[in-house]
Amino acid sequence: MQQLSGLDAAFLAAEDEHQALHISQLVVLDRPDPDFQPFTAWRRQLADRLHLLEPLRRRLVEVPLGLDHPYWISDPDFDLDFHVRHSAVPPPGTDEQLDTLVGRLIAGPMDRDHPLWVSHVIEGLAPTEESPHGRFALLTMVHHAAVDGASGAELLTLMLDDSPDAERPADAGAWRPEDPPSTVDVLGRAAWHGVTRPGRALLLAARAGQQLAAATRQPAVIDLADRVRRSLRGPVGEVLNLGRERDPDADPPRLPAAPAPATPFNAAISRYRRFARRSVPLADVKAAGKEHEATVNDVVVAACAGALRTYLLEHGALPDQPLTALIPVSLRTGEEPDMWTNRVSGTVASLPTDVADPRERLTAAHRSLKTAKAVFAATPAALAPDGVELGTPAITTLISRATTRWATNGVLPFNVIVSNVPGPKEPLYMAGARARHYYPVSAIADGQGLNMTVQSYAGFVDVGLVADAELVPDLPRLADLVVAELEVLAQADS
Repeated sequence: MQQLSGLDAAFLAAEDEHQALHISQLVVLDRPDPDFQPFTAWRRQLADRLHLLEPLRRRLVEVPLGLDHPYWISDPDFDLDFHVRHSAVPPPGTDEQLDTLVGRLIAGPMDRDHPLWVSHVIEGLAPTEESPHGRFALLTMVHHAAVDGASGAELLTLMLDDSPDAERPADAGAWRPEDPPSTVDVLGRAAWHGVTRPGRALLLAARAGQQLAAATRQPAVIDLADRVRRSLRGPVGEVLNLGRERDPDADPPRLPAAPAPATPFNAAISRYRRFARRSVPLADVKAAGKEHEATVNDVVVAACAGALRTYLLEHGALPDQPLTALIPVSLRTGEEPDMWTNRVSGTVASLPTDVADPRERLTAAHRSLKTAKAVFAATPAALAPDGVELGTPAITTLISRATTRWATNGVLPFNVIVSNVPGPKEPLYMAGARARHYYPVSAIADGQGLNMTVQSYAGFVDVGLVADAELVPDLPRLADLVVAELEVLAQADS
């Protein structure tokens, strides 16, 4: 039995009837031969690997009255057939039909009486030149309480093979279920945690103070503070820059607007989702940033900013202020005692949607992300998961609902989530079937009805956009604009 961390429990508490917080992966594979049976092969593959896939075996045990965070136990009533499901798209089996089906499948919440995951085997996809025997897809959804983006990618890697002729793993399917704990047991643990919580809060405050003190000595943070001061104008700027010369040619840091400006997709979300995906060669993305000394992440953010700028201009809804993006930051070091938990924080960055030229937009994105990294280093953001640990589920739910009300009433901390997740560099396989693409399928929430996530995989950058179907009904257009921006940046630097 293992207790959920505070951040894990927060993702449970934030759910309601229209806001499902699971993260998903859509893998599109080639049939290795005409007689290949994807559903049978995938079910057998998961059965053989269950002893390696701990998040798939764990079921929730709630604490009465929400007095403490829930627990995971290895489900004594585990039923693989409940989780592995068979779906299909009708003829002609287009990519657009697959995206529509994915949008429908991800909209519903997970059944909390079972382990919080479901995997759909989707058949009926039309063949292509590189897939003459046809294609199929695996849509695997796992609740955010069980994994974050990085551990979710690792989970899928364990579910698949690194070669087409991989052997069955040792001890295939061998694992032990657990008996549920008694009510007296979990209430006793909750009482003890209530006694120790104030002491843990003091320790966390001390660690935060140490991190702030260390941050003030970092050159990047000192440089950011200096650039912010030098960019100030008016009476405050005159006082803070007394005795110092301003550099008229120096670019001021691109700090995100607070609150973020309103857009059509920053509103309360419905129960309906739309999904769109695209792929571009990773070499093109790298080439796009080469002359600017920009990273892949810089290029991704610049492309998303350019796509959003054009999309909002087409709808007559581009704000004068630049949009603000939440950039997830993985806190994983590789030394965590439990890899199957959330170790993620985030920083906010100004999206250069106010910059018209694509190359200038890439430069602005690079500066914006550099500023965001310095701000992240200057604050104890890495302690955010530990801070959430100190609240009970009841308190976490109240905070979540208050934040939702602020976001849907115009007090926006950010407009959109933009995430870049490094994926496997080599191809993955399932019972000999090669995975051609690996698309991220993320979640949205009230006030933030659009998520733009990309994942690098086997020489491609696979783009996955998720949006509320009513707030962004023409999501494929936005996906096309992301690809167009990447192409413009690659051509400009070639």
